Amino acid sequence: MEALRETTGGQFPPHIYLLDGNNLVSYIKSGESEPFYFKNPIKGFDKRGRKFATVTPNPFKVKTQSNLIKVKGSNGKEYTVDPDAKTCTCPGYTFRGTCKHVAEYV
Repeated sequence: MEALRETTGGQFPPHIYLLDGNNLVSYIKSGESEPFYFKNPIKGFDKRGRKFATVTPNPFKVKTQSNLIKVKGSNGKEYTVDPDAKTCTCPGYTFRGTCKHVAEYV
């Protein structure tokens, strides 16, 4: 996970972005201190034509693998439950915003 501050100027305000590769996971609006986490990461965050500087220390609460719980779904596939954020990677959670895995482990 990488925290970047927008330094382009002009039409782009100096927000701070949390990226996982090219996926935008969260951002902190300019002038604010609390991050907004996306329910599902935005894929393919485009940095072309923009300038960024790395932010250290990282102001985001980065999830570590130890916080996450791996579960088997009824179809045998493996999903990840985040008990802190109360989210799951299963299709049921993606569709309804809740699922039996979250209810069981949170």
